[in-house]
Amino acid sequence: MFASQTSRLAAGALTLAVAVQAGPMVAAQAPTATPPATPPAAGPAAAAQPPTPSAAQLATQEATQADHKRMLALLGIAELRRGVEGRNPQSPTFANYDEAKVAPYPPLPELMVTKAGTRVTTAKQWWDVRRPELVELFDREVYGRMPKVTPKVSWSVTNTTEETVGGVTMVKKELLGKVDNSSYPQIAVNVEAAVWTPKDAKGAVPVVLEYGSGGRPQPPRQAPVASAPPAGATPAPGATAPQVGRTATPGPTWQEQVVAKGWGYASIRPGSVQADNGAGLAEGIIGLVNKGQPRKADDWGALKAWTWGTSRLLDYLETDRAVDAKRVALEGHSRYGKGTIVAMAYEPRLAVAFISSSGAGGAKIMRRTYGELLENVAAPSEYHWMAGNFLKYAGPLTVNDLPVDAHELVAMCAPRPVFISSGDTLGGVPAGDGWVDAKGMFLAGVHAGPVYRLLGKNDLGATEFPKVETAFIDGDIGFRQHTAGHTPGPNWPTFLTFAARYFAPGAKPAKAPKTN
Repeated sequence: MFASQTSRLAAGALTLAVAVQAGPMVAAQAPTATPPATPPAAGPAAAAQPPTPSAAQLATQEATQADHKRMLALLGIAELRRGVEGRNPQSPTFANYDEAKVAPYPPLPELMVTKAGTRVTTAKQWWDVRRPELVELFDREVYGRMPKVTPKVSWSVTNTTEETVGGVTMVKKELLGKVDNSSYPQIAVNVEAAVWTPKDAKGAVPVVLEYGSGGRPQPPRQAPVASAPPAGATPAPGATAPQVGRTATPGPTWQEQVVAKGWGYASIRPGSVQADNGAGLAEGIIGLVNKGQPRKADDWGALKAWTWGTSRLLDYLETDRAVDAKRVALEGHSRYGKGTIVAMAYEPRLAVAFISSSGAGGAKIMRRTYGELLENVAAPSEYHWMAGNFLKYAGPLTVNDLPVDAHELVAMCAPRPVFISSGDTLGGVPAGDGWVDAKGMFLAGVHAGPVYRLLGKNDLGATEFPKVETAFIDGDIGFRQHTAGHTPGPNWPTFLTFAARYFAPGAKPAKAPKTN
């Protein structure tokens, strides 16, 4: 494929013809303001006029727009195809939520065939040849390359308190990871995290780590601010899933459910590692390593930066005698679901993953024209998650030119267990979780099965998309779609049952060789 990529770039008009469903070509899009981590509420308030942007929000928008345009210029791209609109059914570019209207796509990239055309039939071929090939493709074309040398992190416990969670006394340690910035003192990076363990535990306990607040109080989330589109252009699509989770049935929190199993939990704030916007690419760990200079086309994006932060927290957890660092699960929802599967694929010390509503750029087959599309991820509101090279596939190349897809990302997690989670679509109405394409994520799990079987593990156990609330947790790839929209809440009990198979006393966690 890549032997002919140069000619495809030169003949962009030909490749664009196969991607009409993604919308018209537009110049670099005006970004929306940095959105909240979860979608805004539905109802009258959601339809109200957005608030006037603050000076800080305007500055972030302008810097994001400038960096997005700079990357397009670096790639020699004048225009990108616009993504779909997830909120407004009257929009001419409204997202597809009808399975019958999913456009046919070519066969997925071969998972079990090497670049040389050799079929992979042994574990040694997978570890020595095929998996490194996939890592290179994801590094170069999708998520970017993590630098070979990164700064050291010095961890300290800044505060220790006791809290009662689900009737259990938990010891909370607030952590601060100070990143060595001696190479470029103008940028400071301090990773915020926390870990809770049972006070009366008889030994080290498994821990469920989430992408969240890092154990710190967070200010109220601001409503997203819509920026004005260029004259004559359709408003740019929102950066987040446009779905809204329905009110969940009252019950124990996920933390209480974890504690009830005798485990601990932890939280890391991804934004303390790398900001969740394009303006922040000159800061955070990416900016520090680049000494404040802009990214190259294959430099890492925010998802890989969050993976780096997760790895550094695991370094600390390995020193904490209250934590069984060989049994750490990672959970993330929505954009943090994308971050979770990327971290699981690249950090071999993670034992289990709960990948919630990750969508395009996460566990969804990106070639499917359902909900969020590749073009949405390449827009100014989301491009910072990815390598600059990823933008090529939103113009002039297309998603069908992408040399990899999500089934190969799931396979890179093998042999370790992954649980893929989603809400329902409410019959196609965008107030559900249709944006993330539950079936597309299910299919990624299905097509990753050959690698799990090759490594002596069990696949998902099904190939037909199941009815809502059908759980597949007997294999090493798990899946469940619940009925509560864009939230991980209803799937926590199922995930914890899934994880308990690997965290039970005497169970041996699957290990992945350190090949990254």
